[in-house]
Amino acid sequence: MKKSILFSLFSIFFLLFSAKAQQVQWANKVIKFSSDLGGKQNGIKRILGIPDAFPQGGSSANAWTPKNALDGKEVIEVGFEKPQTVKQIAIFENLNAGCVYKIAVDNGSGDYETVWTRTRDWKTPIYKTTLSTDRSYYFKRKRRKIQEAPDVINPGIERVILDNTVNGVVAVKVFFSFAVVPGGKQIDAIGISDSDVLIEAKINTNAVFENLSKPEVISLGDLIPSSPIVSFNGQKLFFSERTNDKELLFSCSKDVNGKWAKPIEENPALSQNPTYNAVMAHHPNFILKSGMVYNRGTGETGYEFLDSNYQQTRLLKIAAYNNYDESSSASITADQKTMVIGIETDMTQGGMDLYFTNKKEDGTYGFLQNMGKIINSAADEGMPCLLSDQKTLLFCSNGFSSFGDFDIYVTHRLDDTWKKWSEPINLGSKINSSDYEGSCYYDEKTETLYYTKWVNDKPTLSFIKIPLASLMQF
Repeated sequence: MKKSILFSLFSIFFLLFSAKAQQVQWANKVIKFSSDLGGKQNGIKRILGIPDAFPQGGSSANAWTPKNALDGKEVIEVGFEKPQTVKQIAIFENLNAGCVYKIAVDNGSGDYETVWTRTRDWKTPIYKTTLSTDRSYYFKRKRRKIQEAPDVINPGIERVILDNTVNGVVAVKVFFSFAVVPGGKQIDAIGISDSDVLIEAKINTNAVFENLSKPEVISLGDLIPSSPIVSFNGQKLFFSERTNDKELLFSCSKDVNGKWAKPIEENPALSQNPTYNAVMAHHPNFILKSGMVYNRGTGETGYEFLDSNYQQTRLLKIAAYNNYDESSSASITADQKTMVIGIETDMTQGGMDLYFTNKKEDGTYGFLQNMGKIINSAADEGMPCLLSDQKTLLFCSNGFSSFGDFDIYVTHRLDDTWKKWSEPINLGSKINSSDYEGSCYYDEKTETLYYTKWVNDKPTLSFIKIPLASLMQF
């Protein structure tokens, strides 16, 4: 009898909890749209799925930018995976919000019913573009000439709570009037819910990272650091210094108390290249260093292998290597069989992506292969750090929901193809902030993450203790 009572109480509790649980769906297909710039960045498909330009907001390659985003009208129809009762509709406007003026829904009949409109505020001035063309400002690529849109950033979420719920909604149509707010406009995502509990964008992180101690800063005087890496014996911390046009290699040595001593300029052999001098890997039998000038079409990459005396042993060559940028970033396994590189090529998902390449019998490397859409967004991913298990990868990106600018993430390889990875996990607010975090390197011996972090408008070399098991346990 007691079991029956307990079971009944549990059933009632479960039903009450289920009744209050919020069901949220994100648009998973585009039905119709008024305009599209095309391309992988800011194209129409960037509006699908969960928000990735929120909660940070601001301009993003992962958001839809229509042609009339400065001062015109646009409309988009999106569908959802399954019919749903809708009480709330949320439009994530990551750049200059406030432009939605009408929303309609389709309950499966094929006809749209208007469920919300915004009354025109005639006191609000209508913004008119002064640019000569619609396309001139969209592509923020340094290899293209552009004209900047007005520097107005006002992200927001247009949440509409319906007076009457609508059953069986399969599609939503949203109307925009972009003339009511100055500046460029972008739309990150569209979501629906059966509840009036506000739909939010959440950063994919883990509580274990929020329980870390605060990061510490290594005193480097006026030096501007990047690309930190610890030597294989743990006695030196190398980093690149960017005060001058030519990047120089500096290092800190570990003192008797286990602290990093004042930095000194490293052996000139490490800084002889014109720019981008950086140590990418430091192992007992080899050093991988960047900064070489490479010739397109030769397979040269700008990387070289050095011995322990900093003498070149060979150039790193990759078949059909082509880099749109002047530099790249890399991580390599201790046996040199596999290399992960952050670079922008013809195969990119948008901006800079993560690729891998395998070593061939002649010592060169095969074609770069993209590591997939799970970890490569339409924005930029790079600065990889592959751990010794060859499955755990740290990297930096501005293409996922984050705390601000570039954040540091961890992902895990799911099979032997190197193309299937787990959803990136943000390393949390103790490490990432509203400013830039990048150039990550994890020292497994001391379980310490080193990275560059902007503090008080200045890049710093910071470090924080993270248990190795915390990075590998997911």
